[in-house]
Amino acid sequence: MRGEVIDVPRYLQQTYWWAYVHPRAVSLFERQWLVNAILWGNFGRLRDAALDALGAKLPGRTLQIACVYGDLTDKLRRRLTPGGSLDVVDVLPVQLDNLARKLPGDPRVGLMRGDSSALDIESGSYDRALLFFLLHEQPEDVRRKTLAEALRIVTALAHPVLRHRILRNFHAESEKISGDDLVDRLLGAVQAPSSGM
Repeated sequence: MRGEVIDVPRYLQQTYWWAYVHPRAVSLFERQWLVNAILWGNFGRLRDAALDALGAKLPGRTLQIACVYGDLTDKLRRRLTPGGSLDVVDVLPVQLDNLARKLPGDPRVGLMRGDSSALDIESGSYDRALLFFLLHEQPEDVRRKTLAEALRIVTALAHPVLRHRILRNFHAESEKISGDDLVDRLLGAVQAPSSGM
């Protein structure tokens, strides 16, 4: 972070102060059984499905966008390979402090303050990003910006992920247009909103 002041988003202060912003809320909701009850007994299943989608072993750099009540982050941390790392970004200091208390000391894990809709993170600098139970709480404009930011920071993976899923037709093959050329065209056609970076 560049030392700039990061304001808590207005929607978060007005709508979710009782669940995330107030320190007493953190004390109340940071209970595994309560988080599970709120999700009708499905927290473990949903957490595990999200983590399984990332993979059993996580080499490289992983970014979790927003802190989560319960044990998701510790389970994510346990999937890191010896050279892997996990950074967690959240706009609320109280949530970052809570997560720091929950996690064992692990030099592979970093916590940083930032707004999910305007991340001060270099493009393409992470191998994967996890958004878990964040988007449904955000207003649509903030949700779109958050998704654009998540895609921006993992854009470097677009070529290895997409090149093998694109089938070239006769025209592309005859003009020697590669899968990477088509991925470049696809990425050029999808314009992410500017985050002011």
